[in-house]
This record gives sequence, C-alpha cells and structure tokens, in this order.
Amino acid sequence: MSLDTVLVKIDGEIDLALDRLIALLKIPSISTDPAYKDECRNAAEFLVNDLKSIGFDAGLRDTPGHPMVVAHGGPDAVEGVPHLLFYGHYDVQPVDPLELWDSPPFEPAIEDTDKGKVIRGRGASDDKGQLMTFIEAMRAWEAVNGALPCRITIFLEGEEESGSPSLVPFLQDNAEELKADIAMICDTGMFDGRVPAIVTQLRGLLAEEITLKAATRDLHSGFYGGLAQNPIHLLTKIVADLRDDEGHVTLPGFYDDVPELSDELRAQWDGLGFDADRMLEDVGLSVPAGEQDRTALEKVWSRPTCEVNGIWGGYTGDGFKTVLPAEAHAKISFRLVGQQDPEKIHAAFVDFVNARLPEDVSCIFSNGHGAPASVMSTEDPAFEVARGALSDEWAVEAAFVGAGGSIPVAGHFKEILGMDAMLIGFAKEDDAIHSPNEKYDVQSFHKGIRSWARILSALSEAA
Repeated sequence: MSLDTVLVKIDGEIDLALDRLIALLKIPSISTDPAYKDECRNAAEFLVNDLKSIGFDAGLRDTPGHPMVVAHGGPDAVEGVPHLLFYGHYDVQPVDPLELWDSPPFEPAIEDTDKGKVIRGRGASDDKGQLMTFIEAMRAWEAVNGALPCRITIFLEGEEESGSPSLVPFLQDNAEELKADIAMICDTGMFDGRVPAIVTQLRGLLAEEITLKAATRDLHSGFYGGLAQNPIHLLTKIVADLRDDEGHVTLPGFYDDVPELSDELRAQWDGLGFDADRMLEDVGLSVPAGEQDRTALEKVWSRPTCEVNGIWGGYTGDGFKTVLPAEAHAKISFRLVGQQDPEKIHAAFVDFVNARLPEDVSCIFSNGHGAPASVMSTEDPAFEVARGALSDEWAVEAAFVGAGGSIPVAGHFKEILGMDAMLIGFAKEDDAIHSPNEKYDVQSFHKGIRSWARILSALSEAA
C-alpha cells in the first residue's frame, strides 16, 4: 500500500473532488418535506452511481420512507484485516428562512472569506461534505493501489434530519449484512475548529412532559385566591426542587450509574485549553451554572443534566386576566451519561413529582421518551491508531472528546449490530449547520479526505 502516493493523488485532484461535492449539493434532498421525495431519491442514486464508479457493489434499499444506500468494497474477510462500516446521511435540513441566505442554498459555490475558502450551500457541512471526504479517500486509494486496503461497507441514510423513522427496522432486518468490526460516523466535527477529535461518548436523553391538574376549571383569583391550589405555584416549586443550590440534580439514585473520568481522559481534556468564559460571552452570559464542583467540559460532555425546556399555564395573552389556572404544564429533559437507564430515571421522576402533590392535585405524564448514552471503549487499539493518524495529518495532537448532544445512530450500532463507533468529522462551530448560509471549509474537505486515507492505512497496517 502506498499512502504517500494516495495523498499526492488527493492533492492533485482536489478540484475534481470539489466539483463532485458541488454536484451533490445541488440536489435539494430535504427529507422532512414530502415535496422533495424525488430529490431525496435522486441524491441516493447519485451516491450509488458514484460508488459504483470506484468499484463498490452499491445499491438502493427502499424503506417506508427515503431509501438507504448500501455498498460493499475491498477484499473478502481476511483474518487480521479489519472490516469497517462507514455511516453518513445524504438528506438535509429545510432552508427556511430563505430570505436570510446570501445566495441560493442549492446553488453551491466556493467563496473566499477572511478565514479562507469555503463551500457555501445547504448540506455542505451536514452531512454531504463530510460523507464525501470518505468517498473521495476511497476513490484515491482505489486509483493508486487498484484495491481498497480493507473490507469496507458504506451505509448512507436519507432520513437523519427527519428523525430516522426507518433506521432501526432497517438495521434489525439487515444486521448480518451490516455488521463489521467497528463503525465510522462522519456526522461530527473538530474541537474548537482546530483540534482533530474522535468522539467517544455521547449523552443520552430522557424527555418528559407533565401536566398538573387542580380545580375543574379556571378560578377567579378574587374568590379563590389564597384558598384553592394554584398548579403553577406547585409546578414551579417541583421544578425548583429538581436541583440544589450547587447545581446537583436531586432525584434519588440519579447519579448511581454515572462514572468518573479516567485520569488519561481528564488530562486530554485539560490540555485542550477550553475557554468557558468565551463560550458564555458569545451568548451574553458570564456566570457558569450547573454543578459547581465540575469543570466546564465535564458539564457539557460527561455529566448528566436536568433542564426545564418549557413551562406554561394560565392566561398569557395581552392584558391581564386574574385567574387561578386549572392546569400547569412543563417540558423537562435529562441528558444522561454512562450507564444511566432512561426507564429508571423516568420512574424516579414520577415518584419525585407525585410525592410533592397534595391529595386533590394530579399529574399526567405524557410524551416521555428516552435513549441511553453511548460510551465507546477506547481500550480497542483501533481508537489510538486512528488518533495517531489524525494527529499526523493535522500536526496537532488529536483528542478523545465527548459530545453534549445525542447521535442516536451510534447507540443503535452498539445495541443492534454489537459494535462501537468512532465519530470522526471535520466540521467547525461556525459552519451554520441547520441555519442560513451553511458552509464547509475547503480545508476541512481537503484535509478530511487526507485524514480518512491515513486512518484506513493505519488501521489496515496495524492489523
């Protein structure tokens, strides 16, 4: 295998790679809008044809929603040579509000900015630019070496931006075909726009909606105020009780399954030089909230949370209406880490609320749903090999990092296919994903292709 020649090939044909990305970006594959159903299929067919052109056995797989793309390439199973599954998604977010775009979202172009060249257009970063970094690395590798360095399965989804309704059934029905030694997920980014990263832990989520019911109707506060229960007062008291003055969540047993960071991971995170003050300043804040005995990165990557996302009740229109409302409502979410069980946390939350209700007030729990955290075992030598390859390409020591949000597919791969995933991407915080004027740095695209070539070489040689 000739990695150096592959890298030269990538450098020499970057303009052609950009042309292919721009062609894909022109397809308005908005998965959540039925009006774009045919365009989603067009994007999937584009990718199938492109993968076939570089030697993959690729095809569309129909689902009740938008089709999946599945492709296989490289040598058959060989002892000691890894089998990798690569995941990305070809669908994109809607473009509204259209008037805030500086150029048409599906007329992508290369632009010069004060930070360098960027590719502007919907899906440039999330996730078409990212998934094409991997495909372009495969193209260069095949062209130089005549074969891929290891067995590779590519799995591209068309419903990620609309909740992935077909994903779990498809994984269950096709588990044997899709199983590999490890998955690679490109739907992520770099740390602080400068440090290449492998996300090794993702927080889970538990979402709760509650309705407190008191009197049979809204009451006149002049007649009933001070006598009848006001569910808004009660609800705000319950919400306040969920955290103590130091920012800790007070649900009994909430922290039972929360692990502490390893010394190695803590040292990596401390070395990232994360500026929490700047992060808060960017949104007009200055005083950190949450657990006061934890660092900022711990709070957003490896600690669980409880947050009120919405609260309402009574009269909220113009003017004033002096009522005691019959109902009060709240939406509350918990970010979960480690081995925290959403069902266990839900049961503790139900008990917590019910224990604070007087006899003539009831609570309805509705729309609750959750998923556990995903934690990858970095004891697998492949993680350190990939980290070394990223460090070589970017001339910056790559880091194992956490992610405050949730990427459900990583958990599904673990639960259904029985394998861990490396989340490696090259997006930056200012890419404006899901927003007007989305972009992807040309450097991210170029060095992303080179990074995947290095990772594949390193993983194949390590075996």
